[in-house]
Amino acid sequence: MTDYLSAILERKRRENARRRRHTAAMAPVTRVAEPERSTRGIGALRRGPGALPSVMAEVKFRSPSAGEIRPQRRGEGVRIAEAYERGGASVISVLADGPGFGGSPLLVRRVAAAVSVPVLYKGFVLDGVQVELAFDVGASLVLLLVRALTDDELGSLVAEIRSLGMEPVVEAANAQEVDRAVAVGSTIIGVNARDLSTFRVDKSAAHECVDRIPPDRVAVFMSGVRTEDDFREVAKGRADAVLIGEELMRAEDPGARLAELLRSS
Repeated sequence: MTDYLSAILERKRRENARRRRHTAAMAPVTRVAEPERSTRGIGALRRGPGALPSVMAEVKFRSPSAGEIRPQRRGEGVRIAEAYERGGASVISVLADGPGFGGSPLLVRRVAAAVSVPVLYKGFVLDGVQVELAFDVGASLVLLLVRALTDDELGSLVAEIRSLGMEPVVEAANAQEVDRAVAVGSTIIGVNARDLSTFRVDKSAAHECVDRIPPDRVAVFMSGVRTEDDFREVAKGRADAVLIGEELMRAEDPGARLAELLRSS
């Protein structure tokens, strides 16, 4: 079985090494923390009494397992993000990884400038240089993968993200990883129904892991939601929010498809 995640992380380490060399050759940049980014991100995802889960809609043009999801025309990422906002998205997730997913930090910047809702920087973050980049392009939230990091690395990146006024979304794929996310003090914990090593989806196991997240944390159900029934099933449970990507990106009108999912529930 192909281990997609290991290959992605190895490539990301090489990219980070190049970025560190590049930044070392430049004049130091002073960054001033913007705590309102974190507040907006947490508030947008937390589920109110009697409300449906909020939606984190994802801009993702391809994936290692699915190949091309949607043709990547000029300006298409921003148009989709704006459509998501009109369709009811509370947060927009943008892939910052190019070779595997058709995204880029520049796309994150363009989306963050075009929408009023918080933006998640999704880029296989392993290093502080990526945290700084996420801040520079306007992200409010930064994804961290429990599986990709040691406990010390995870705790350090959580602290670094918060030091700039952003908030980490800490993604787990099983019960042990949920417990690790809780242990480092994560406020927002996502459970991915898709195993990033094999890209297989197990929604039942994901629901069980979401239920494991303490009630004072923000719980996000990630991947595997394709139909109205899928969304209603998530809405019955513990999840504060749900990440939906491929189903929306394959639709002729992604924003209209999002609105349809929300209306049906």
